[in-house]
Amino acid sequence: MSFFRYGLIWAACLQMLDPVYSPKVHVKPGKDVTLPCQGHNPIELLKWTKQDLYMYVFFHRDNRSYEIYQNLSFRGRVQLRDPEMKDGDVSIIIRNVTINDTGRYECSTAEKNIGTTPKLNHIVDLKVDSDGNPRTEGDKNENLTVGLAVVAGLIVVALGSLLIFKTWPRKYFHLSSAKKSGDQQDV
Repeated sequence: MSFFRYGLIWAACLQMLDPVYSPKVHVKPGKDVTLPCQGHNPIELLKWTKQDLYMYVFFHRDNRSYEIYQNLSFRGRVQLRDPEMKDGDVSIIIRNVTINDTGRYECSTAEKNIGTTPKLNHIVDLKVDSDGNPRTEGDKNENLTVGLAVVAGLIVVALGSLLIFKTWPRKYFHLSSAKKSGDQQDV
């Protein structure tokens, strides 16, 4: 039972280190921005979505982009960084960003011959700053939140390790004490 409990603690700690997320990307309005994502070749389906949108930011299937599935605000402004998607590079470039482009973007891909159910590959938070300032008060609060989460994770790991070392030696100690007392009776 204790092994299961410690396994859950380690799983929770590893969840915080999920490689799907990336740091926030900051850009000034009117500039172009690249949202990074890496898939696995051969790619049959690529979807870029934004959390608050109904339609896609970018949709690519069977070596062809489909603007008809794109949200109107992104049509003609989004393209693949590498149209051939060499080495699984499915990053996109959004041209002439606006404040309305601020938000969370998700990149999902499906590999050929494996199935067409897309798998989430990457999440990018984009911040378009109207004054061009890459750091805002909200970002400082987010950094504090991340810092506190890391500290909490380290505390959980420390407590888990303490529990392991506190309970394990006690069991071992009882076994060795019984062995010693048995040895003394023989004398």
